[in-house]
This record gives sequence, C-alpha cells and structure tokens, in this order.
Amino acid sequence: MDSKKILDFLREVMMNNNRPWFQEHKEDYLEAKKEFEEGIAKAITRITAFDESIAHVTVKDATYRFYRDTRFSPDKSPYKNHFGAYINAHGKKALRGGYYIHLEPDHCLLAVGNYWLPTNILTSCRNEIMANEEEWLRCVESKAFKKYYGAPEDANWESPQGFGLEKLKSCPAGFPRDYPYLNYLRLKDYCAWHHVSEDFFEGDQWLDEMERLFKAAKPQMDFMNAVIDDY
Repeated sequence: MDSKKILDFLREVMMNNNRPWFQEHKEDYLEAKKEFEEGIAKAITRITAFDESIAHVTVKDATYRFYRDTRFSPDKSPYKNHFGAYINAHGKKALRGGYYIHLEPDHCLLAVGNYWLPTNILTSCRNEIMANEEEWLRCVESKAFKKYYGAPEDANWESPQGFGLEKLKSCPAGFPRDYPYLNYLRLKDYCAWHHVSEDFFEGDQWLDEMERLFKAAKPQMDFMNAVIDDY
C-alpha cells in the first residue's frame, strides 16, 4: 500500500476541504482510494487465515464513504480527513466485534473489539466476566495483549494505546463494589486500539505486524462475541 500517497492526499484535503478543490483533484482521490482498497483486500485475506468468520467480507463491505453526512453536524466540511475500514463478519453496523484499520495524518491506528453496546448486552458481558473470570484474565492480561493495548485506564482515542473507550466512573448497578477486577466491569465497550507510525502501512510488511496485533486481541473479542451473538 502506498500510504505516503494516501496521507499526502489527506493532508491536502484537511487544508482544502471544499467541493471546488475536490472536483479539481478527483483523480488524486481515486488514486488514494485505490491504494487504500488494495491494502484492505490484502488485510482481509491475511485476517481470514486466522479468523474464517470474515472470509466472505469484501472491500466494499468493510470501507466507509469518504463523503461526510453533514445534515446534523455543525461541521459542514464535505469530506473526511481519513480512510477507515471495519472488517466485521456481520457488517459495519453490527454489535459483534471486528477489526478496524484507520489511516489519518498523525493518527494512524489499528483497533479490535466491540463498540457502543446497549445496557442489556453490557450487563450480560459483565456477568460473563465474573462467571468465567480465569478465562477472561487469560485473554486481557496475556503478555501480548498488554504489550499492544495495555489495561483499562483513562486512555482515549488520542492515546498511543488503550482498552475501553468509555468507562463508568463507579461500579455498574447491581454488581459488587469490592470485585477485585472492577476495572473490567466499568467498561462500556470492549474496544482495544494501538497507534502506529505514518510509515507503518507502506508496502506489504505491515500485514505481519497487523496480524500480530489482531491475534493478540482476538481471544478477548471472541469472549465477548460469544455473548453478543446470543442477541
């Protein structure tokens, strides 16, 4: 993947986010889009080797529109400043966890897991953690998981790595406040992310490190998907 071409184009968009400029540089957009989609096609093939559930996912299934929906946003910029792909067996809008690839100037990352879970499913996930504590700890306190994602702390999307985008300030209702692993029950999602350098995606070598990153988080995601799939 020619990530330099993609990121150079995105920098231009950030400085010229308007329709007249974009129309004049439509070919640049199509070239950047082509590079990104070719990279995602290779990523899907690589992920399929260790997660057959996403074997049917196409590039079109995984990638997002570059055009922003500005109807309900105070920001009327017509275009995004990033390319993103969410490789999920049940589709981009599914509650089930998947694999996310994000290219943005100064903000490239890989992420794995579940987002925006409803309260009833979160409650079931928390119960599952308590009922199968040892298995859960093997997933999230393994050497590989902690190396790439760390532990639930006050991290956010801008942090170099993290686990859990949103957290309750205290114990969730109905759960014991003295539970020794309360930090996992306070999570409102089970998303794990890891920032990478801008040159990370250049060429094809990134696929090896992507595989290591995603494999490290897959047991945690599988644990939660087993609960979520019941819904």
